[in-house]
Amino acid sequence: MGRFEEVKKLVMSLEGDFDKFYDKKNQAAGTRVRKGMQELKTMAQEIRSEVQNMKNSEGA
Repeated sequence: MGRFEEVKKLVMSLEGDFDKFYDKKNQAAGTRVRKGMQELKTMAQEIRSEVQNMKNSEGA
C-alpha cells in the first residue's frame, strides 16, 4: 500500500495550488499544478508497470 500512499500524498500536496489557480487565477500556481500532474502521470505509469510485472510473474 506504500505506492497508494505516495499517490494520495502527491494529490493532497497539490490541493492548495489547485485552489490558487482555479479560484484566485494565480498563474504560478497553474505551473505547479501542471508539474504535479506530470509527476502523477509518471507515477501512475510506474505503478501500472509494477502491477503488470507482478501479475505476469505470478502467472508464470
